[in-house]
Amino acid sequence: QVQLVESGGGSVQAGGSLRLSCAASGLDYNRACMGWFRQAPGKERELVSSIKTRGRTFYADSVKGRFAISQDNAKSAAYLQMDSLKPEDTAMYYCAAYYTISDYCYTGHSAYPYWGQGTQVTVSS
Repeated sequence: QVQLVESGGGSVQAGGSLRLSCAASGLDYNRACMGWFRQAPGKERELVSSIKTRGRTFYADSVKGRFAISQDNAKSAAYLQMDSLKPEDTAMYYCAAYYTISDYCYTGHSAYPYWGQGTQVTVSS
């Protein structure tokens, strides 16, 4: 059974940084796409970043150059380093995963059956 647990959220001022962690159990990283989604009140859940085996990554245009995704297979963890945070980055952030043979990850949340409980990120101006 796959379980994902996020941590690292919090409140920061604009320009600050946070590092989100996703601890996974029961997940085969070699076959999994790992994604970080976010959802702000009244908005749809959107893919922020994803990573697949061999390091293929995706970033939403809104976070390119500011966020960096990584994973540590030995620790069964994925990370999202968030720098130069903006108030519009305020949202609940979720770690998600699904298995695929493709080198690329889907951007739609419906492709991901495994989800964490979320961690809140609040950026004040």
